[in-house]
Amino acid sequence: MPTPPDLPPLAAALAAAPLLVVVGLMLGRGWGSTRAGPAGWLAAVAVAALAFGAGPELLAVSQVRGIVLSLWVLYIVWAALLLYHVTDEAGAMADAGAALARVTGDPLLRFLVLGWAFASLLQGATGFGVPAAVVAPLLVAQGFDPEDAVVAVGVAHGWAVTFGSVGTSMAAMLAVTGLSAAETAPQSAALLGAACLACGIATAWVHGGAASVRHAAPAVLVMGAAMGGVQWLVAGTAAWPLAAIAGGAAGLAVAPVVARLPRYNGGRQAAPRPPGALPLGLALGGYAALVAVVLLVAIVPGLAALLDRFAVSVALPATETARGWANPAGPTRAISVLGHTGALISYAAAIAAAIYAARGRFRSGAAGRIARRTVRAAVAPTLGIAWLVGMAQAMGDSGMTFALAEALERAAGSAYPVAAPAVGALGAFVTGSNANSNVLFASLQRDTAALLGISAAWILAGQNVGGAIGSAFAPAKVVVGASTVGLAGAEGRILRRTMGAGLVIVAASGLATAALVALAGAR
Repeated sequence: MPTPPDLPPLAAALAAAPLLVVVGLMLGRGWGSTRAGPAGWLAAVAVAALAFGAGPELLAVSQVRGIVLSLWVLYIVWAALLLYHVTDEAGAMADAGAALARVTGDPLLRFLVLGWAFASLLQGATGFGVPAAVVAPLLVAQGFDPEDAVVAVGVAHGWAVTFGSVGTSMAAMLAVTGLSAAETAPQSAALLGAACLACGIATAWVHGGAASVRHAAPAVLVMGAAMGGVQWLVAGTAAWPLAAIAGGAAGLAVAPVVARLPRYNGGRQAAPRPPGALPLGLALGGYAALVAVVLLVAIVPGLAALLDRFAVSVALPATETARGWANPAGPTRAISVLGHTGALISYAAAIAAAIYAARGRFRSGAAGRIARRTVRAAVAPTLGIAWLVGMAQAMGDSGMTFALAEALERAAGSAYPVAAPAVGALGAFVTGSNANSNVLFASLQRDTAALLGISAAWILAGQNVGGAIGSAFAPAKVVVGASTVGLAGAEGRILRRTMGAGLVIVAASGLATAALVALAGAR
């Protein structure tokens, strides 16, 4: 990493200006990322040009790189939304939730199965507020308190956010840092596995305090170990975008076994499946198809290489600021049109559509409704990610991110790992997204780790777990959850409860990050 020979006076304060603009507008004015993003981008370009010596060519090259990186991430976002809306239009999501509610007659275990495991599976498959929108009303329909339902779902699915949306947040981190999944994903999954257990405990606490935690202990240990362990195992393979889906599915798979334990069955029988409802396996058929497609590409010799033959990238020239910060020439990250994760999700969406059409699950005009709902849902994340990635690239290519990292290295020193998850949580709380937090702060975390001479992989794991849990109590998600159960106006109470649990998990994750960084350094 090159060191600029000349930084402007108050370099860190100037470099922080775009981030402060975004944070200030989103927290102080209540703006979303689609409005605050352009303001942050403009601030980044202005500071890069006026204070850090970035010329027109450097800024243009940085934005071309930003556009390509945005498309690399958004390909996944668009396809994941398409698959969800195909499944939802067929009524399969409602059937899946109802099927899971029939797993057990024990109210607390049902609360965990729906609020924790099913919400986590939905986060792995879709994200974008879908767990709150789907599961909170489902819990209310099962007789649970509406406020408890929103708080529980908010806290419970946080551990699955980083690898959720079929790996969108992790993809954002890889895009802006230039690192590979093999270098970073296992560490993030390990730290998130511990957070999974904490999320399960918090879910039980929301249900009924300490008594519920004691009653839920065996279920939390078994389901949490299955979810966190499977996510970690999958994160270490080429199928890492499926890690959260696999983890959530593992929790659901062991739930019937847990339901047979004496403390949970109590002689109560689950209700039978009503006529016309899809069985659970078929209701989640689109996501089963996705797993099959990804495994097929990973296993069949030469198939991945064949799909990757048609890839798009842009060759960019070397650039340098007037203050001596240099960026080497080279291509952007390549987008494999047919082999990208987004393409694989699209194939699964087509398979799901065929399955549900053959079952007669689509009403007239379904294709148009799916298209309109997908486009509407994609607008906000598309604009938010595009503006914030452009801002981050202007900051990185002009040396602003390095200036911030240098200031953090001087201020925090060896104590920095404790704060790494808090940085990620702040970004997610403000932007409502782990992916956006990674766009804003992943390069900063990587550079700070390099300056301190400590493990970047574990610091980025801290960024990811903080961003994941922070996004779970972001105001934007709280509003979505409250609106789905008729609690408009109660967002403040919900936010306080969700944030209280989330901050405890973030703080514990900071201590865990510091311990793991120290352990990695001792080897």
